[in-house]
Amino acid sequence: MSAQTTDEAADEAGRAERVREQRGWYFYDFACSVYSTSVLTVFLGPYLTAVAKEAADAEGFVHPLGIPVRAGSFFAYSVSVSVIVAVLLMPLVGALADRTGRKKPLLAAAAYTGAAATAGMFLLGGDRYLLGGLLLVVANASLAVSMVLYNAYLPQIAEPDERDAVSSRGWAFGYTSGAFVLILNLVLFQGHESFGLSEGTAVRICLASAGVWWGAFAIIPLRRLRDRAVVRDPGAAAVGTGWKQLVATLKDMRRHPLTLSFLLAYLIYNDGVQTVISQASVYGSEELELEQSTLIVAVLLVQVLAVAGALGMGRLALRFGAKRTILGSLAAWTVTLAAGYFLPARTPLWFFVLASAIGLVLGGSQALSRSLFSHLVPRGKEAEYFSAYEISDRGVSWIGPLVFGLTYQLTGSYRDAIISLVIFFALGFVLLARVPVRRAVEAAGNPVPSRI
Repeated sequence: MSAQTTDEAADEAGRAERVREQRGWYFYDFACSVYSTSVLTVFLGPYLTAVAKEAADAEGFVHPLGIPVRAGSFFAYSVSVSVIVAVLLMPLVGALADRTGRKKPLLAAAAYTGAAATAGMFLLGGDRYLLGGLLLVVANASLAVSMVLYNAYLPQIAEPDERDAVSSRGWAFGYTSGAFVLILNLVLFQGHESFGLSEGTAVRICLASAGVWWGAFAIIPLRRLRDRAVVRDPGAAAVGTGWKQLVATLKDMRRHPLTLSFLLAYLIYNDGVQTVISQASVYGSEELELEQSTLIVAVLLVQVLAVAGALGMGRLALRFGAKRTILGSLAAWTVTLAAGYFLPARTPLWFFVLASAIGLVLGGSQALSRSLFSHLVPRGKEAEYFSAYEISDRGVSWIGPLVFGLTYQLTGSYRDAIISLVIFFALGFVLLARVPVRRAVEAAGNPVPSRI
């Protein structure tokens, strides 16, 4: 056998192994996205608030750790605590993964801790609001940590020219599972009486089923992904505490200012994305006077169309490059918000049109941002840098809601509040447009794909 034939055989074997890992990698999005959709977006907020109100005193307060908290605020505060815990853990776990090379055991620990906490939400009956808050904090923080490790695999399992498509398929898998399980949950919830269940029991089954789904399908990526040998950095510091490690990561990023510039742009426009996701239902119910059933159908519509959006924008990136495609999506977000400002009240059809537009740009803008960032990460620092990326995704997503809330407080109009979010997409567009991504990829020491 000639040397050329041997090399071709080795290349073919390498491609086959890479495709096998990629297919396994997709299934972690498939596993955990159900938590984000069914638990966080639909069921847990209203249910945990009702449980807290059941435990409240005559003035409507609960007293976790002796602190008076309005029952209606308990869910929001629990989410905030989970973000703080995640911010402390993500840099620490990311640095540990890079220094030991053992991403898979850490991913397994995070995934099954989160899945177990979510499955435990079946126990949230009566007035067990403290248990609910604790399980929410554990599940949310575990999801954030697991996503650091999951995202860090992307530059290892996909060649530079493959990453846009691979990342987009991952998001598509996630939105597919989210929509499928949400349909099953809604069938159970809407028909709970025919199943002989109370409404509360049906909700608790829906919550717990997300944890079971998460744990069951996490087996696939954990069987197929593999750890790599560590690329040692002689000048690397020892792993410190969460914030200390985050500071060390950001200091290291100063050696890659173009990577930091992209992260700043992402931080801003993604904050707008996350705020639209979290506040759209408030806008629909309070300003447009739509019923809960209409809002739930809109969430399903977003999930279904986000699959097509993620795959479609992945194809656009192959032709026009990830940066141009993301810039196009930010322009589309701006137009969508402007249209939302003019939506007539009590008209579900136009709200569904708005939800469709959001779905088509949501998955693609997130997937391509992840794949583009993967090109800007120095080799051997994938988990550490993706911890900073994940913090940008989750840890500072309070700025947009603050702007939304302040605008409403000052104007008394949710229409003014929703249009105020345009600033995040406009500023993110300008900052991203100024990033020379080819030069940024070269500066990170990575090969430049043909389209970027």
